[in-house]
This record gives sequence, C-alpha cells and structure tokens, in this order.
Amino acid sequence: MSPEGPADLADTDLVRACRRQPVRRTPVWFMRQAGRALPEYRAARGTGSILSAIDDAALAAELTLQPVRRYGVDAAILFCDIVVPLHAIGFGVDVEPGKGPVVAHPFRSAADLSRLRPLEPALDTPHVSDAVRLVARELGGSGVALIGFAGAPFTVASYLIEGGPSRTFTKVKSLMHSDPALWGQLMERLAAMSVAFLRAQIEAGAQAVQLFDSWAGSLSPSEYQRFVLPTTRAVLEGIADLGVPTILFGVGTGELLGLMATAGADVIGVDWRVPLDVARTRVGADHAVQGNLDPALCVAPWPVVEAAARQVLAEGAADGSGTGHIFNLGHGVLPEADIGILSAVVDLVHAESQRA
Repeated sequence: MSPEGPADLADTDLVRACRRQPVRRTPVWFMRQAGRALPEYRAARGTGSILSAIDDAALAAELTLQPVRRYGVDAAILFCDIVVPLHAIGFGVDVEPGKGPVVAHPFRSAADLSRLRPLEPALDTPHVSDAVRLVARELGGSGVALIGFAGAPFTVASYLIEGGPSRTFTKVKSLMHSDPALWGQLMERLAAMSVAFLRAQIEAGAQAVQLFDSWAGSLSPSEYQRFVLPTTRAVLEGIADLGVPTILFGVGTGELLGLMATAGADVIGVDWRVPLDVARTRVGADHAVQGNLDPALCVAPWPVVEAAARQVLAEGAADGSGTGHIFNLGHGVLPEADIGILSAVVDLVHAESQRA
C-alpha cells in the first residue's frame, strides 16, 4: 500500500468486503483495538493525556500498529479521537481518563457558533495526517488496510451540548426540538469539520473511513430522520469523490438501520443487539455489514466466545454471497478483555472463512 489514492486499494480484503466483492477470507478488526487491554499500549502511553499522545505523530502511529502485530487483524484504525478537531480549533474540549470527552464551556446559544471556526487540517491537525502517512508506509504491501475516522455531527454535538457523556441527552433533545434553526447551523458546521478531517486522512493514505455516530441510538426514527440524517448524508457526500469505502456505525441503532442505510455509506456497522442476518434485511442487499460480537463476551471462557463468533460468522454470511461482511465487535474492546481471546477470535474467523 502507498498513500497515492484509491487505485492502490483494490487488494485488501477489508476494502473488497466493504464493496461487497469476493474476498480471500472474512476480514476482521476490532473497534478500540488499540487501548488499555494491551500491555504494550499502557507501556507506550504511560500516564499522559490521550490528546498529547495523538499530538505525537510517531507515538500515534505506533499505537495504531500495535494491535496489528498483536492480533493479526486485517485493518489498523488510526489512533485518534472524535474530539480532536474541536480541541484543535480551541473550543475547550479535553478527554478525562475514565470519563471521556468533557467541554469546559458547553454550547448553549447562537453566540457559541463563533467558537466553531472551520477546521484547517494542514494548520490545525498536521500531526494526524503525519501519523496516517507513517502507518501507511509501515503497512505497505502487507494486505492490512488503514481506516481513518471522524465523529458524526450528532455525536459530536452531543458532547458539545451536554458538556460530556450523557445517558439521557436531555439538553441535546431540548435544543434540537426547541430551536431547530440553531440546531441546523450547529450540525452544518460540525459536518464541514468532519468532511475536512476525513478528507485530510484519506489524502494522507487512509484506505477506508468510519463515521462514528455512537449515540444516535438515543434518538427515535423520526428524530434521526429530521435532525440527523441530512448532515450525516452531507458528510458522506463530502468525501464521495475520493472513492474510498465508508462505514457508518452507531450503538443501539437497531430501529434506525434502515434510515442509516440511506445516508450513503457502503457499510453499516451493527451492534450486538441485532443479529447480522436481520440487519441485512433492514439495510438492504446493496450494503455490506460490520459486526457484531458482544464485547462483553471477550472476558468469558473460550468455548463461549468460540460459539458466539461462529454464530456471527454464520449470520454475516446468511445472504449466501460469501462476502459483504466485516467481522468486528458490536462496540469497542473493553479494558478488561482477554487479549488471548481476541487473538483466538481472529484466528477462528480467518480459518473458518478461508476461501479457495
């Protein structure tokens, strides 16, 4: 692989699966595969801020590559965070250990729009593009794809408005329903930021990108269709000319899968609550699916995980095509996950999906 554009992407199983093309074997990677479950990650990261680690391109590249070496996965996902663009433009976002993104002065009114200037990746986040280039060079010719990512506008807006993680999303829903015009302006700015961030990663060598709409499952279908889908679609349209496969993922989105499939992504990520064969009927035959082993099972004994992984493989292939499935967890690797179990899952997926 070289970071020269889509012409170089045809021969990784991850990219081929995204495009529902024949694959040598079902590709597998794990969300949050770089993280506290890995002793080498803890050693390299130390006790510093995650944002400081991301600022160090060489360290971010190393953390991106560690799970490829450890697990033998078919894709590396860039070590980064969805709030990096907001941090880079000075909105006042930090990531607290054990809590997640927090905002010193949350978004409250139209006056706060002035705090959301456009992202200029070459000036604001050059270290992210540098990390992508380093990883792309390291993976060259290996058959392992590099995935870039960004936060979807709704999920990023949730952190901005709530001030941090939320269970109820009351402030978000209050704003979207009471002042839809302001909500629309906020979402448009965040969409433009996501487009700029993703384009920079793709131009630096990312072979596919994932748009994380982690908290979209808090919405009803009507809310998603009215307040979220148009800007999610705008993000995906904003990178379509670059020709890389796109993955759209959210947690608790079983009732939204049909709508998510209209956003323009090639792949719909599915959490563990919906069997993949059911998900396929909801997203339609023109989309690949990604998922969806329950991450909590990765602390269970191997026979439990083995049976569950085989079930995911069977459900992922239930349309009979033998492709269009990327094996993943239904959400991210938990810190207490057994890394030996994760390695065994990769081996099982590869062995049992091998094609002549």
